[in-house]
Amino acid sequence: MTSPRRGRKSLQKRLALAYATGIYAAGVVVLASVVVPLAGVQSVTPEGQASSGAITGTGSGITLPQLLVGSAAALIVLIPVAFALGWIVAGRFLRPLRSITAAAQVISTGDLHRRLDLGEPTDELTELGQTLDELFARLEAAFDAQRHFVANASHELRTPLAGLRTLLEVALSDPDATTDSLRSTCQEALALGQQQERIVEALLVLATSERGLSRQDPVDLAQVTERVLATRHHQATAKGIDLAANLSPAPTAGDPHLIESLIANLVDNAIHHNHPNGQITITTQTAAAHTTFTITNTGPVIPDEDLNRLFRPFQKHPTNRQNHPDGHGLGLAIVNAVAAAHHAPLTTTTHPEGGLTITAHFIPTTMPTDSSTPRETVPT
Repeated sequence: MTSPRRGRKSLQKRLALAYATGIYAAGVVVLASVVVPLAGVQSVTPEGQASSGAITGTGSGITLPQLLVGSAAALIVLIPVAFALGWIVAGRFLRPLRSITAAAQVISTGDLHRRLDLGEPTDELTELGQTLDELFARLEAAFDAQRHFVANASHELRTPLAGLRTLLEVALSDPDATTDSLRSTCQEALALGQQQERIVEALLVLATSERGLSRQDPVDLAQVTERVLATRHHQATAKGIDLAANLSPAPTAGDPHLIESLIANLVDNAIHHNHPNGQITITTQTAAAHTTFTITNTGPVIPDEDLNRLFRPFQKHPTNRQNHPDGHGLGLAIVNAVAAAHHAPLTTTTHPEGGLTITAHFIPTTMPTDSSTPRETVPT
């Protein structure tokens, strides 16, 4: 395996040869420009002197063989001089690159907090260092998020498994277990298994969203919202929630499955974390710059400083954690990941009396629609 040091020497040699070639070529040009005129010049030498000291004759000039011998000697001497100068210039050029490489090697071994910080003067190498610093910052944030995600996922998945194991161990250790008690144990085990399935499914959707889009199909947010509401009406009715929707055609492009997951998670979040007899209002529309999906719901008061935290995986509001212990805390994280994959910014507003308003701003497209009039959906 080639060591980094050997790699650096090889690069310096190549640069030194390139610079030496340029210096040598420049020397040849300069020498030729001087020697060629001298080849035709004759030197003036005194043959005899008059009483006045005037020159009375001329001798022969510099001969061509002498010029060739002198030029060859100069070119031979120029070879080591050019290579030495090329080596020095290459070393000075590679010095900041070596510093960048050394710092990057330290960072790559695990010290993600370190930065290059090249400072002044601002040149191409400084810009490279700033770009690498930004890359290292994003990598550090990604690794931290991954570590937190793995830790939280392990905890969330371990909890139902531990509950299932305890439930089965208690049932098996009971010598007086009856058919009814075993049936009840099986039902509880089935509920824990379903909870684990929901967590795994949510994790898969989150991973798919964070990977990015693999397809770009025409999607109408109004039609997707209608399908989602058709499967959630009974849940809202059971809690006495007044669910109203004003759905205008809202064409965009993206992954239909992921967009449906975004809308479904927002609707589920609005239903599960709402007050009994609360309200939910959903609107889809297309403006000049964006196609929007907006959902407003009543519910507990959420401080503004908790908003960003709730959009991270496995984060729950304390009130929601107490009232909904079966929640996995991935709903808004999935919404955030799907929106980021579609380059659809999210706007979130809290209300002093409680509840949220969340708007996803998608990129509008042109697609055929069945109707240009809004569709109102109010479940009874």
